[in-house]
Amino acid sequence: MPAGGAIKRSKHAIGAPEGGLDTRSSSERKPVEKKSSGRAKFQELILYIARKSACDPNFGATKLNKILFYADFLAYRQHGTSITGQPYFKLPNGPAPRTLKPMIQQMESSGVCTELEVNYFGRTQRRIVARREPDFALFSPAEIALVDEVIQLLWDNNAREVSELSHRFIGWQAAKVREDIPFETVFVGDPAAYPLTEEEVVYGQRLAGELSD
Repeated sequence: MPAGGAIKRSKHAIGAPEGGLDTRSSSERKPVEKKSSGRAKFQELILYIARKSACDPNFGATKLNKILFYADFLAYRQHGTSITGQPYFKLPNGPAPRTLKPMIQQMESSGVCTELEVNYFGRTQRRIVARREPDFALFSPAEIALVDEVIQLLWDNNAREVSELSHRFIGWQAAKVREDIPFETVFVGDPAAYPLTEEEVVYGQRLAGELSD
């Protein structure tokens, strides 16, 4: 398993025009009816991703972060609202939900998941293992389909590769470390159309500054 390098299955990179996800804006797609929101939905989505990724040897904390990020930001791009409603912030390894660590701790305390440390090519990988089925009633079919597609598209990529891919997102580039990444930056260019133009970078930085004031 490669430790880095080019993203595998690049023609299927999220947001790419060939074979990737449908990244049409919310004005071009039918809105998704939301059945729930908040921390409960966040917890259930973590459980769902952990269940679906149980057989993925590359699945660990970093990859969980990135699956959540792409699912939420692409949902916002397509439907005008994220799946979980959670804020994301910039970390050196890429975007991450700001409340993920305390949520995992709460889930472990309540017995719905376990965080294991396993050996991964000489490094420690932290894997989230779901201990029950998620509550599907909280999600629309379109939300589950989007999450499934993100998981499938990233399946062959390891933590380093998904981190490098997320670093191409202008919202992450424009934010400072530990600063929130505005969901609106997902509309600045195509997340997989690289390189970004100077105008896109400047606009994204200005937008991030305005929304953080």
